[in-house]
Amino acid sequence: MAAIARLGGATMKTLPRLFQNNRKWASRISQADPTFFPLLAEQQTPDFLWIGCADSRVPANEITGLLPGELFVHRNVANLVVHTDLNCLSVLQFAVEMLKIKHIIVCGHYGCGGVKAVFERTPHGLIDNWLRPIQDLCRRREAELMQLASLEERVDRLCELNVIEQVKNVANTTIVQDAWRRNQPVSVHGWIYAISDGLLQDLGACISSAAELNELEAQ
Repeated sequence: MAAIARLGGATMKTLPRLFQNNRKWASRISQADPTFFPLLAEQQTPDFLWIGCADSRVPANEITGLLPGELFVHRNVANLVVHTDLNCLSVLQFAVEMLKIKHIIVCGHYGCGGVKAVFERTPHGLIDNWLRPIQDLCRRREAELMQLASLEERVDRLCELNVIEQVKNVANTTIVQDAWRRNQPVSVHGWIYAISDGLLQDLGACISSAAELNELEAQ
């Protein structure tokens, strides 16, 4: 029994299935392109930064069809860009100033649990503090949201509105503003993903300059 317990503990600590998957994946990539990993180890030169939701059903590289090294990624609950979040801002600064990222993609997804929580009247603990910006957005757009017939439609529309709001937040950071002032090309895009069919949708909220930001904020 002691040996079984030790074996069970080792299995829990090492997660062998994931390591087996990793070896198969690495072998498959190396067979397809023997130079892939040696070149990848030298540097990363992505053109894209992805700011997305932490939801496990929204894997950034896979849904965009990009390989490791082609997409710099930051994810959190409900794809928020909060001006006091040093984690997100550090990623953004490194991407813009060091990697010279050209495109920043804020991507939400329909049916987002973080957005849905805003409509629920029960407390969720610490996460309620994180979701406060979406609660504020929901109140500001309440008239529009209440015209929709079902809760699902309201949640999905708020998911879209949240993406657009975060696009503005990214564009308003000192990081992006400074990049534009030095004429560094940086565009911020707002997308949304449908888990139900695996398709991305452009929400038409693309900002490449301070003037375009002013236009979007005036809408």
